[in-house]
Amino acid sequence: MKRTVYIVTLGCPKNQVDSELMMGMLVEQGHELVLDPEAADVLVVNTCSFIEAAKVESIDTILELARLKEATRKRLIVAGCLSQRYAEELQRELPEVDGFVGTGRLSAITAAVNAPLRCGRPLVYVGAGHSLAELERRRVMSGSAFSAYLKISEGCSRRCSFCIIPAVRGRHESRPLEALLAESKSLARQGVVELNLVAQDLTAYGHDRRDGGLADLLRALVRIKGIRWIRLLYVYPQRITDDLLDVIAGEEKICRYIDMPLQHINDRVLRAMRRERSAESLRRLVARIKRRVPGVVLRTSLIVGFPGETEAEFGELVEFVREGTIDHVGVFRYSREEGTLAAELPDQVPGAVKMLRYRTIMEVQAGVAAARNAGRVGTTEEVLVCELGCDGRSIGRTRGQAPEIDGHIVLQGDAAPGDIANARIVGAKTYDLRGVLVRGGRVDMAVGSL
Repeated sequence: MKRTVYIVTLGCPKNQVDSELMMGMLVEQGHELVLDPEAADVLVVNTCSFIEAAKVESIDTILELARLKEATRKRLIVAGCLSQRYAEELQRELPEVDGFVGTGRLSAITAAVNAPLRCGRPLVYVGAGHSLAELERRRVMSGSAFSAYLKISEGCSRRCSFCIIPAVRGRHESRPLEALLAESKSLARQGVVELNLVAQDLTAYGHDRRDGGLADLLRALVRIKGIRWIRLLYVYPQRITDDLLDVIAGEEKICRYIDMPLQHINDRVLRAMRRERSAESLRRLVARIKRRVPGVVLRTSLIVGFPGETEAEFGELVEFVREGTIDHVGVFRYSREEGTLAAELPDQVPGAVKMLRYRTIMEVQAGVAAARNAGRVGTTEEVLVCELGCDGRSIGRTRGQAPEIDGHIVLQGDAAPGDIANARIVGAKTYDLRGVLVRGGRVDMAVGSL
């Protein structure tokens, strides 16, 4: 029986790829995807359980759709990380849910949707494997038509003390190079011009295979006709080699942008996090990256309120951010996750203290970002036009702005979504920019209209 299906995706871009895989498999079965939950026979929530806030958002979304289900004859399926991690508990706590599909058995979404709308008991599909082999069935329907995420591996074999991902997603496994090239060529034929590479650990790519590492993958991707920008998201510090940096610096298609989560800068905290690097080595790494990749834009994520973090240790982190060596900074308040080593550490930091430290870091980073953006006024940068606005304006991103996380540039001039063109930057806010598109060396429209 063909059904209409509504899917809502929570969490990171890797979850978005998982949702697109489920979409592709459902469309193959003849089901119709809809954007309105009211019009759906089946409601699917692809959940995240990385930190407490993500779990709360997931549960709230499930309960919201459960209320809709009560008023209509619909089926409710919970997929993704929350199901993989808590399927047994969720069956007891959420009797409204008709099925659970874990990250290890995403292909079971078709069975969950095909089942009778009222089968008397929840269906549970949770496994320990990966769904990498099925990714060729992915259907890119979320996001834009010209920018896509490319998941190059699954899982993580590291053991950071604060992180639950290895327990949820399993050990690291790279996708075959041939599969990634085939998917990328398919995306290019569909009009995608920007590939954003994602994984739990990009730099681990290929270490479990014999067909090359991340640098080799990049060399192959740049040869694909139609792909014009390639961006690296989540590059683990330990395996950033000179070879990788030289490829980034030497290939025009690769954005000089590196998302490299450092988490902290204090030696003791780094050891407690099991991040395997000292503050000195991280500073040397940042300097090496900037030396080998001139003009590189760096993004990092930091954790405040890790167990035992003192005011002095937090002060070191504040000073590191204030130095302005990192362009974009995302900050997480430490989340105590059961099953992790850090959850058992003494001296857990109170929530109010974590919030204060979060606000302090963000305030310092806002000053850094505002100053850096102000310094870009008067320069010309390549931009990807993402959407049309009103009054002749459009929204775009520079090579130094990743989708959804780094701000945008408001553009004046004639362009269509998916266009890549030069823009003169004429104004700046804390995180966003204003620009005028430049064609053939001439500005399209008067700056004064911005």
